[in-house]
Amino acid sequence: MMFLISQNEKGDAAMSYDLMVFERTKAPATKKEFMEWYEKQIEWEEEHDYQTISVSSPALQNWFMEMKEKFPPMNGEYAPNFDTIDEEEAEDLERYTVDYCIGYDVIYAGFSWSVADEAYEHVRSLAQKHKVGFFDVSADDGDILLPDGIMIK
Repeated sequence: MMFLISQNEKGDAAMSYDLMVFERTKAPATKKEFMEWYEKQIEWEEEHDYQTISVSSPALQNWFMEMKEKFPPMNGEYAPNFDTIDEEEAEDLERYTVDYCIGYDVIYAGFSWSVADEAYEHVRSLAQKHKVGFFDVSADDGDILLPDGIMIK
């Protein structure tokens, strides 16, 4: 998995602003169990390349296909071809490219800190729309929301 090196909202060096969506039917219902499950998910030990969306559930696939329209992946078959666009457009698009890590039951997304607020709102909104869970990985005590808006505590 690649990480972005940028500045967070406090101006400190940070890898990236990270969010995750997950298949609701696979995630535990308590925060303690969820965090244990999350730690296992990010060991990235599944038998695939983590860039291929077809390994995920239909709900996660639908979320990704809409998400990539605003926040395209930096790698994989849906990554933009920067050779075909002018330099100014490429610089703007580069701020919005995301390091997606696609698993069977989760999609982990590393954003540039410069688009953190926009990313949070968009990811959360599309998570509800496509009925997948949402986890604010980068926050100290990040929101873990189910598709119906219920927060895992």
